[in-house]
Amino acid sequence: MRPPPPSPSPAAKLLKFPPRIGPLFWPWEKVKVGPLVVSPMGFGTWAWGNQLLWGYKEEMDALLQETFDLALRNGITLFDTADSYGTGRLNGQSERLLGKFIREFQGRNIGDNIVIATKFAAYPWRLTPGQFVKACKSSLERLQLDQIGIGQLHWSTANYAPLQEQALWDGLVAMYEEGLVRAVGVSNYGPKQLIKIHDYLESRGVPLCSAQVQFSLLSMSDAQMELKEVCNCLGIRLIAYSPLGLGMLTGKYTTSRLPRGPRALLFRQVLPGLDPLLNSLKDISERRQKTMSQVAINWCICKGTIPIPGVKSVKQAEENLGSLGWRLSSDEIFELESAAKSSPKKMIQNIFQTR
Repeated sequence: MRPPPPSPSPAAKLLKFPPRIGPLFWPWEKVKVGPLVVSPMGFGTWAWGNQLLWGYKEEMDALLQETFDLALRNGITLFDTADSYGTGRLNGQSERLLGKFIREFQGRNIGDNIVIATKFAAYPWRLTPGQFVKACKSSLERLQLDQIGIGQLHWSTANYAPLQEQALWDGLVAMYEEGLVRAVGVSNYGPKQLIKIHDYLESRGVPLCSAQVQFSLLSMSDAQMELKEVCNCLGIRLIAYSPLGLGMLTGKYTTSRLPRGPRALLFRQVLPGLDPLLNSLKDISERRQKTMSQVAINWCICKGTIPIPGVKSVKQAEENLGSLGWRLSSDEIFELESAAKSSPKKMIQNIFQTR
């Protein structure tokens, strides 16, 4: 007599449930950034306070808070900002809003898992380590936090004020030693300069945990790919900003349908040369039943980076969350990268990035 079949496991029972409608969230999936554990994708907050490029208005704050709450409840724990985000009188507005949203979040201790990564601008008047530490304390006040997750140098001055660079590096050391930040990172560093600051910080007993750069299917230059290899070798996590090329990889824009503001000038130059890449994104998104944005962000995740797409609405957050919980195949990655290389236009590199 045959034994009765084993009872289905809880996981097997779940597989019999109807398919979930909408984005698939994987809040339990985490990645390491130095001593920190964060979601495989973060959200960027450059638009929160930026009137010039992103059309921010203060009446948007309630919607931004709703967007933040949605992200946090669905497993996003990394939020990127900067002390320079916010135009004119709204300088620092992004940090202030994040602090307010964290304080007012109604979740069950989920806020304790949040990692804020903020960047400190290499302003020409920040000439001493003490001034950089003061900048960090000002960010802590705006964020209403006792400690920042990742304190990042926003850009290197090596290209135009090399003597200032040492003071900025020492400022990172000082804020780490004072316990103002849990980890240290940099932004807009090229491969050669990244090795220099890594070695210097290591000599001071400070691990460099992250490097944030423009990284997407539009930014596959030799320098960016070399930077990724350096990060892999040194154990530095690459944080990919502009994973959607400021919106050019979303499929929402054409030469006859451009965004408002300064972005229109860039889009008018680059979009006409992106047909191979956009067609590939569209083909894969249709096969996968995903959006082009989700495919572009997932490519960044598959490359081992943490993408931080910007969000300023619930709709954008929901769409970006649909980038999680699945992976492109190796054939699809090859198809996308081949299309990117055959596209005659590329994203303009950030002028602050060093070699």
